[in-house]
Amino acid sequence: MDIIQLLPEHVANQIAAGEVVQRPASVVKELLENAIDAGADTIKLLVKDAGRTLVQVIDNGKGMSMTDARMSFERHATSKIRKTEDLFQLHTKGFRGEALASISAVAQVEMKTKQKEDEVGTKIVIEGSKVLSQEPITHPTGTSISVKNLFYNIPARRNFLKSDAIEIRHIMDELQRIALSNPEITFFMYHNENEIYHLTSSNLRKRIVAIFGTKINEKLVPIEEQTDLLKVSGYIVKPEFAKKKRGEQFFFVNNRFIRSNYFNHAVKMAYQGLVNEEQHPGFFLFLEVPPQSLDINIHPTKTEIKFDNESDLYAILYATVKHSLGQYNVAPALDFNRDSALDLPYQYKDKLPSKEPEIKVDRSFNPFQTEAKNRDWEALYTGINEMNFENPEIQNAGTFQSEDTYLFEHQEIKTQQIHNKYIVSTIKSGMVFIHQSRAHQRILFERFLEKLQNGNVHSQQLLFPVQMQFEKSEILTIKTMIEDLMASGFTFESIKEDYLIINGVPVEIEETQLQSIFDELINAHQEETLQSGFDYTVHLAKILAKSAAVKVGQNLQEREQEELVNNLFSCKEPTLSPDGKPCFTTLTIEELDRRL
Repeated sequence: MDIIQLLPEHVANQIAAGEVVQRPASVVKELLENAIDAGADTIKLLVKDAGRTLVQVIDNGKGMSMTDARMSFERHATSKIRKTEDLFQLHTKGFRGEALASISAVAQVEMKTKQKEDEVGTKIVIEGSKVLSQEPITHPTGTSISVKNLFYNIPARRNFLKSDAIEIRHIMDELQRIALSNPEITFFMYHNENEIYHLTSSNLRKRIVAIFGTKINEKLVPIEEQTDLLKVSGYIVKPEFAKKKRGEQFFFVNNRFIRSNYFNHAVKMAYQGLVNEEQHPGFFLFLEVPPQSLDINIHPTKTEIKFDNESDLYAILYATVKHSLGQYNVAPALDFNRDSALDLPYQYKDKLPSKEPEIKVDRSFNPFQTEAKNRDWEALYTGINEMNFENPEIQNAGTFQSEDTYLFEHQEIKTQQIHNKYIVSTIKSGMVFIHQSRAHQRILFERFLEKLQNGNVHSQQLLFPVQMQFEKSEILTIKTMIEDLMASGFTFESIKEDYLIINGVPVEIEETQLQSIFDELINAHQEETLQSGFDYTVHLAKILAKSAAVKVGQNLQEREQEELVNNLFSCKEPTLSPDGKPCFTTLTIEELDRRL
């Protein structure tokens, strides 16, 4: 019995859609690329409910004829390819002819289009790959495509979509990439009828500033290099502005956004010695290579590319970035040119004798006269022997048990700091080595978590409010967290489209820690690890604790060391940091004897 059959057309389209359309941002990418290929110089993107309800792209490109409009929804129908060789000479964004067929398989699609030379346009309505209607209409030159109720016929796929904040972030990412590679095109973006972007036609630098804010302008270093194999242009960000997240890292090959860990490594190596290992330099790099030297057809989203000569391109990219860092005096350099103005001769011809400074003393002043003389100073110390100076939070420090034995057994704690990283103390069985940063993170984490869960967080008002600059997309992310942030002790004077002003922070948070806290929160939200509910509270407590904790390399006074040790062993879970790493390790006398 034969068991192999051809798939029904609608099933095949849904399988193809699974590769091309993963979320609303996938639809945005395909429609924007089609609009650019159509020669549009003004493109509008309208989104409702983060793309679940509507994604609409309106362009003023060349439009389509009635026949082309209908053919555009057929699988593998394309105007870009006629023969096999065309696959290796691609200069357009879309070329497979899968986008509209895949989108129409999982959504309700309405297309309106008209060519300049035609008197009337065409309107087509398709649901689940089925054409419901096709009719002539009046329409301006260009195309408007509305994609409604994405995954309406595949509820399981719809359930996999994330929160609106996360989905709109992905949509904005796609728009940013396309807008950066096409600065000459004007882009509008509206979400739920609110304008998010209005990017006017400009050059690359102005487009970067329009997307990422005015403060980025001073951070940019131009880069330009041309060889037979590769042309590199764009901007890199000065090392001092490197971030913990990879947000502002953009590679474009032949004007197409790509991801490449290999090329990322080349750039990172060029910054070696200028940024920390955990930091990532920003860049907006455009690479031009001969089209026949690469394959862009290895991934459905076309963001991964295979090159014929990757190692050569790596070396050129590394050298180019390194050269630009040095050329614009960004890289450190030793200056052996002596400034003669700083030289002092050994002898002065008409040198005046040096004069000692005069010290004037009021010899009639007596600090013990008048009221100070009559004050009963001994009364200030009455009852001092009865006072208890112990910290109430650390009184049960000796009760932490390890293997049914007391670590400190109520003995007096003596500590020593090693390399400004570890705190060493003697215990009953030997010695304990404590990682100062992880230990402090555990202490603060439990404090923050308890306060957040009990709604008992206190806010301290800042003497001078702090203004912080963010991308528009980051402000939208912060707005989704605003209630939780205020419940955590943050207070805001105002929140604008690309900056916010903070006038209150939680107790134990320093003003200097604000940037790292918000960077961590935004990064966690974008990586979809920060959701609402209990997990959100835990994650927020982790971020606050990590930002406020003492760092490796920070010198601690003896009293601070002792307090940290006591507070650690008062915790509910002193053994592990909030990230699950050990806070301390012990070394017994027996282990020490064996080693010696």
